[in-house]
Amino acid sequence: MSIENFKPVMTAEEVNAFLKQVYPQLNDDFADYRALEVTPGGCTVRLDATERHLRPGGTVSGPSLFTLADIGGYVCVLSHFGPEALSVTTNLNINFMRKAEAGPIDGHCRILKFGKSLVVFDVDMRAPGGLTAAHATGTYSIPPRK
Repeated sequence: MSIENFKPVMTAEEVNAFLKQVYPQLNDDFADYRALEVTPGGCTVRLDATERHLRPGGTVSGPSLFTLADIGGYVCVLSHFGPEALSVTTNLNINFMRKAEAGPIDGHCRILKFGKSLVVFDVDMRAPGGLTAAHATGTYSIPPRK
């Protein structure tokens, strides 16, 4: 499927509502993560980074940014495949570029390949000021359609 043919089947609001149902951890421990926008072939997710996301030195922690990247991939899959809770991460690589301070961090996600069972994506995570704090690439496995 080419990028031009990617048509979302769920909105950001629908994805957020679905995640509240099937991923209750997002409601408690990860309530600071959410989908902002769904576009053909991608999505934008946000982490509202607060004190709890910081490591010593006032930098947003690597695990917090890694989680943002993973949720971005999941939102891409859900929004373009449909509400399939059993899609899972099979690979995720991340490069940390520069310090990110507390505040909104947006993950701009692109689907690079949408195959029959695998979705490859990348995420550019930008801190306040618009500079890239981290970049990740990953793969999600999607179960066969019934």
